[in-house]
Amino acid sequence: MASKLRDLRISPGRLLPARLLRIAFSRSGGPGGQNVNKVETRVDLRLDLERAAEVIGAPSVERIRTKLATRLDRHGNLRVVSSQHRQQGQNLEAALARMETLIREALARPRKRLPTKPPGESRERRLADKKRRGRLKQDRTETPPED
Repeated sequence: MASKLRDLRISPGRLLPARLLRIAFSRSGGPGGQNVNKVETRVDLRLDLERAAEVIGAPSVERIRTKLATRLDRHGNLRVVSSQHRQQGQNLEAALARMETLIREALARPRKRLPTKPPGESRERRLADKKRRGRLKQDRTETPPED
């Protein structure tokens, strides 16, 4: 079954070799008639993050571990399961694509936000609105009668 595996392309210049992946097949649940009871189409794909550190580096693996903590198994492997298709090959390709996407998203660095100032016009509008509201509230209060 390992011959169906392919390298994971996580960026234009970076690949995770297929030898780091483990695959297991099982029967899918849900509707499907007799086929679902006898054909193992569900794919359980796991990436060995310990060995992946040699390829992509320990900082990248740590980032994957923190961002995808809910997808790690008890051995620290990244796990993706696919059972959406009725054919094993399609589920395998879907699992590989999903794992690539997850790793890319986990390794993507968010752009740093540059603080900006509000434009002068919006500041003036805000202050004018505050004054208008203050006058409106003041008009609601009763003024004590003068003697």
